[in-house]
Amino acid sequence: MKKGIHPKEYRFVVFKDMSNDVAFLGKSTVNTKDTIVWEDGNEYPLVKLEISSASHPFFTGKMKFVDTAGRVDKFMRKYKGYGSQK
Repeated sequence: MKKGIHPKEYRFVVFKDMSNDVAFLGKSTVNTKDTIVWEDGNEYPLVKLEISSASHPFFTGKMKFVDTAGRVDKFMRKYKGYGSQK
């Protein structure tokens, strides 16, 4: 490997999928303010993820149903009279 091109701040970091509370330990240089105590009793920086291989439909084979019609109806009810001229 070439010298001087790789970061020197590699450290263990816990990545946590917030949609299903699955966490895994890896190495990264990411900066984070949160920390978590891992299974081994040590405290590690915590990176919160919205989606990972534990929750992504491609890897799990399960599709989540998104209620787009309900969202549209809710939006229409909320902003029903907004912008109408009297």
